[in-house]
Amino acid sequence: MKPKATLKQISKDLGISVSTVSKALSDSHEISEPTKIRVQEYAKLQNYKPNTMAKNLKNQRTNTIGVIIPNILNPFFAKVFSGIEKAANAKGYNVITYISNESHAKEKQAMDLLSNGTVDGFILSVAQETQSLHETQHFKDILREGMPIVMFDRTMEDVSCDKVIVDDFESSVEAVNHLMKLGCNKIALLSCIDNLSVGKHRALGYERALQDHKRSVEDYLVIKTDSEEDFDARLKKLLSSGEVDGILAVDEHASTMAMKVAIQKGIKIPEELCIIGFADGVWSRRLTPSLSTISQHGPEIGEEAAKLLIEKLERKQEIPTFKTTVVKTELRQRDSTRRV
Repeated sequence: MKPKATLKQISKDLGISVSTVSKALSDSHEISEPTKIRVQEYAKLQNYKPNTMAKNLKNQRTNTIGVIIPNILNPFFAKVFSGIEKAANAKGYNVITYISNESHAKEKQAMDLLSNGTVDGFILSVAQETQSLHETQHFKDILREGMPIVMFDRTMEDVSCDKVIVDDFESSVEAVNHLMKLGCNKIALLSCIDNLSVGKHRALGYERALQDHKRSVEDYLVIKTDSEEDFDARLKKLLSSGEVDGILAVDEHASTMAMKVAIQKGIKIPEELCIIGFADGVWSRRLTPSLSTISQHGPEIGEEAAKLLIEKLERKQEIPTFKTTVVKTELRQRDSTRRV
């Protein structure tokens, strides 16, 4: 392997000062254009690479963002990450990703590890266990150290930081209203994420839509749990009643199980049962019938989160200000709902 050149070596070879070489490689206006071209072409020829670590230490910046996501298998988080990476790379930032696997301990470990000079700030969606325990001290400790955090999707209300969310409440209201327009009278709410903030907001939207139409919430039509085993058993019992004609499923497991159990029981979709899910991975389009969904626009969420964090890193405000950006969702109608 060809050895890498140094500033001193280039300086000696070209007969100019180290300072001139450094400024020429940084495209400084203080250096003439012919000298810049001469230095830059020679540096490339000699396989020169800048010492990024030394530069970062000098500038007290790493130009790296730490991204912590709860679940790598969830298509939503994968889409958000693609948006983060796109926006970060466009601004010259690198991205380090850590998967918490819904664990509070792993989430805290990641923040402790990466905050030790490895990253400039964090973009994250809170782990399920963290929300269940309502444990926020590790976030507050990082913020107290002066390192910014942007939360997306799953957030903690008592943590003062920038946040990017979707309109979960209004999205559920819209979905239930749409099911009513289709003639559905017995609309069930299915949730396996009742311990998460997004699950609670979506459930509240369901309740508000019924109230707006002067309908009461019927307990037997509502399945809210954080146990998939418990959910599956209750869902089979509910669909055996033959009364349900509409379903709002607020997470991926609830959506797919609603379709699976209904098909197993011979219920015709969408003639006898209309289903809207809160998921929009590739699988929702490939199901038979395909699943109507609330699309959360993951890439846009990621881009907005990266934009907020980078703005904060480069602005360095004396007085911290925080904002919550709401990304609008979209109801995508497919074969699991009838046409109006």
